This record gives sequence, structure tokens and C-alpha cells, in this order.
Amino acid sequence: MQAHTTTSAPQRLAAPAFGPLRALSASLLQLAAVARTTPPQAMLQEALDILRTSLVGFDTAWWGEVSAGHADAPPRNWLHGSIGLSKSFATEWNALAMADVFAQQSMDRLGVVIRESADDVPDLPAGAMPVDIEAFCRRHGLYHCMAITVAMPRSGLMFFVSMYRGPGQPNFTDQEAALFGEFVPHLLGHWQHRLEQLQTAPAGNGPWDSYALADGAGQLLFVGLRVGLALDAAYPQWSGTALPAALLDALPATLPGSLLLVKACRLRLEACGPLLAISIPSPHASKPPLAPRELSAATLYAHGHSYKDIAATLGLTPATVRTYLRSAYAQLGVRNKVELVTALRRQ
Repeated sequence: MQAHTTTSAPQRLAAPAFGPLRALSASLLQLAAVARTTPPQAMLQEALDILRTSLVGFDTAWWGEVSAGHADAPPRNWLHGSIGLSKSFATEWNALAMADVFAQQSMDRLGVVIRESADDVPDLPAGAMPVDIEAFCRRHGLYHCMAITVAMPRSGLMFFVSMYRGPGQPNFTDQEAALFGEFVPHLLGHWQHRLEQLQTAPAGNGPWDSYALADGAGQLLFVGLRVGLALDAAYPQWSGTALPAALLDALPATLPGSLLLVKACRLRLEACGPLLAISIPSPHASKPPLAPRELSAATLYAHGHSYKDIAATLGLTPATVRTYLRSAYAQLGVRNKVELVTALRRQ
């Protein structure tokens, strides 16, 4: 009798949820394009707009740099950008930071997305000022909150993104929290790379706590803790986010230049294309053999950027970039890009 074998039909596997993955992939590609082509003063807001339209909808958002605080000083926001929030938001939060348990939890759990929701409550009367965290949240429509805080290596500060939904809106879901948690580290990575391109010290090795970057109007794009503390000491009423008006008025007529703040603290100021680079020189640092602009051009070239890219980043012409690079090669005694990279690491 002939034996027969039977085979069972293959089981159909459940199709994975590709929709969110595809949306995340598309948003990360958009983010990479924004990081390459958008002026640094607009990059973070455009990145959050991608998050808002492609992955996680929100009504308002806040991002920037923050310190966690300690026994002698409360948590503090040093600079920020926002979507849909009032100009006084950061100043009000700084006054209430010690009572903000949600923010403290985010700073205590770096890299973790945290969420909080509240029942809808009536709006405060017109003109009422927040007197505590609950009133602050009601005043600004912070009914559903989601945030993540991550370390900014060597800066002395942390980077955060918080987003909010108002009354009548749904809570942030587990899926939205997962997408948000994947998006923000990519955003910070692109932002740090952009800052490295602009910093006048060799990329990756600069004193980030002693460096700051501002746009032409004085709005800070990045600030390290040492620069922030120096500004705070020199201008006691300074509230962060923008350079003090008195400092802008005292800027040297020509750059690069320097400005004495308090005691022995001196700021070095240098044009960086349309931006202003600010640093506190180390008293132990030896004078580099390259001029700042030569060093910036050489660093960008060593990291694979073309003459055209470097010219656009530093606000120069390609011909000037070539001149700077020829000078850098001669002063460093190098003959090719490999030797240039090695020489810059010793700067």
C-alpha cells in the first residue's frame, strides 16, 4: 500500500504594524535633510514641526537647555524655543521650578519619556497670574504633557523637549511615546553635529561648557554652563534665552575681539557667518598655531565638507576657504587630509 504524506498549509503570520515604522523612517529622513540645509537658528523648530505633522500631534511645545538644580540653586531653564507658548513661559517656569515634580522626574530619568495628564478644568480669569504649578498649567493649557530630557555631553547642561495638549484633547498614547522617544535622540545627534561644525575648536574636543552661540539679534542657540554662569554673575537680572542687552551694546566694533565680564572672566567673541560665537578661553590653553577662521575651515574640511559647504557655513567665499586651507596645511606641515585630521586632534 502506497504511503501518503500530508502537509499542512503554512500558517499566515500576523502582519506587523508597518505604518508607524514607515512614518518614523520618513520623519527621520526629513530630519536629516533639515539638519543639512536649514540655518541653525531655525533647525530645532523645523525639526519639531516634522514631529508634529508626521508622528505625534501636539498643541504647544517647549525645548531647550536646563540644569537640574541642587541644594543651593533651583532647576533653571537657560535657553529655549517654543511653539504656541507665551514669551513669559520660561521666566514663569523658572520661578516655579522647585515645585515642578514632573520636570524633576524627567531630569532624574534621562533618556526616558514620561507622561502626565490632568482633567479639564475651567480657564483662569483673564489677567490672573499663576501662583503655583497647577495654576501655571491651567494658564498655559498644559493638560496632557509628554517630555524627555537627555544629557548634552561636556556642556554641563541637559537638553529637553516637552509637548502639550490642551483641554478636550486625548492623552498621549504608548505608541506616540515610543515614536517620540526614538525621534528626539536623532534630533539631538543632528544638533550636536551642527554645533561641532560651527565651533571654532576641533570638532568633538572643544570645551562645550565654555562655549555659546547666538544669532544676529542675540538669541542664544546654544550655551554651555560656564558661559551661562558668567553671564548670570555679570548681569544679575539676566533671565537667559537671549544675550543681555548691555552685552550686545558693549560688543567690540570689530571681530574677533574680547570683552571683560567680571574679575578675570573674559569672553572671546567671533563672527561665525551670520552668527556670534562666544567662548571663555582656558587660562591653561596654549595659543593654537592657526587663526580661528583657518581652524574652522580646516576642521570642517577634515570632516568631509566641500569648499562650497564650508563657505556657506562660515559665511565666506569658496576662494577664501581655499586660501585658509592652504595656510592651514602650511602651518601644520601636512600634505593630505589624513595628516590634517591627525594634526587637528593635537590642537
